[in-house]
Amino acid sequence: MNKVLIVVDMQNDFIDGALGTKEAVNIVPNVIQKIKKFKGKVIYTKDTHNKDYLSTQEGKKLPVEHCIEGTPGWELHKNIQELIEDAQTNIYNKDTFGSKELVQELIEIDKKDKIEGIELIGLCTDICVISNALLIKAFLPEVKISVDAKCCAGVTPESHQNALNAMKMCQIEITN
Repeated sequence: MNKVLIVVDMQNDFIDGALGTKEAVNIVPNVIQKIKKFKGKVIYTKDTHNKDYLSTQEGKKLPVEHCIEGTPGWELHKNIQELIEDAQTNIYNKDTFGSKELVQELIEIDKKDKIEGIELIGLCTDICVISNALLIKAFLPEVKISVDAKCCAGVTPESHQNALNAMKMCQIEITN
């Protein structure tokens, strides 16, 4: 049995950059502690857009350039990046909210060695965390999936809570 921690989009633009919030800044120490103490496989995702972002469907609905590949805003927070020691660490660059490649890897891991639990942390609770949690739940319905509320932040405190409630209704355990 093994455990997996998924660190969702802990990137500069979501913390204190183009789409940053004080709530996102406030969770950084919690996320760092969670990663340091976690016993199992840690996987990271990075929201990844190109220079044509504003012409995409997402860019038209959220016309704020962010996480443009290769920019400082696209990079993981420096204190989180420092925790990645292994060149083999999986980092998924995703061009949309959820990552099908991430789900495919989890399915393969589960086939080889049953996954005991998957925990998600990161940003934003109400967009990318919930999207990935529900995708994983759809393809691995018997794996325990949890989200640590103190290691997540939403676009607003209200939408963060709404996302936590929605995930709870979909049998995703909410901790803290």
